[in-house]
Amino acid sequence: MSTWLTRPEKKSSNPAAKFLEWKSNDKCFAYWDKEKKENVQIQLPLKFVIIEHYHTVKGWNDASESGIYANEVLFTGSEEMTVRSFKGGEIAKGVYKDIKAKVNAAGGKYHRSIYAVTKDLEIINISLKGASVRSYSDFIEKETDRVFTTNWIEVSEFEEGKKGSVKYTTPIFKKSDPIKDVSKIQPFAEELQAYMNDYMNVSKERVNSEVDKYDAKHAEPEESGEVEF
Repeated sequence: MSTWLTRPEKKSSNPAAKFLEWKSNDKCFAYWDKEKKENVQIQLPLKFVIIEHYHTVKGWNDASESGIYANEVLFTGSEEMTVRSFKGGEIAKGVYKDIKAKVNAAGGKYHRSIYAVTKDLEIINISLKGASVRSYSDFIEKETDRVFTTNWIEVSEFEEGKKGSVKYTTPIFKKSDPIKDVSKIQPFAEELQAYMNDYMNVSKERVNSEVDKYDAKHAEPEESGEVEF
């Protein structure tokens, strides 16, 4: 090891063990298993404690035939997003409202990115889009984010809907049991905090993060049961 140069400190890796999405047609959550190389369904109910939630962009870019991804931000009105396609490079950069039209035209869609701890005591990332975002937003508006530190959240049911000729389903978020032992959740919050401290650095961008590129690598054109609102 050289004594001349100070080597950069290794950045912490994303602590999420699984990256879940709501599968409208299957009426459940699912995640990509890297070892099995297949989507694994998680049947309802799903119970978790929310650690934090963010905003991001994901989707499919026809021009490059690859997935779209972006950095996560806490505040869409003041923090810049850099939206890219996995094979085509940068699509747009700026505050979301200023780049939304360009991003949408390229195939990108707004997503809610939720980090949570499950009953099995592992960190998961839940990615929501379209009508599922609306369902989650209505829940947070009703309960406020104070529920993050007081109660478990449960998705045990879904709602069926229709927009034009397209039928779809959305998960229903409900407040569940009180968190009895906060000390069991705290280490996971600290782990995520360490990661986000690296993530929300001066550059405001993640270059090699799993959560940024996960969906881009495994993305595919939208299934018929997904709708935008």
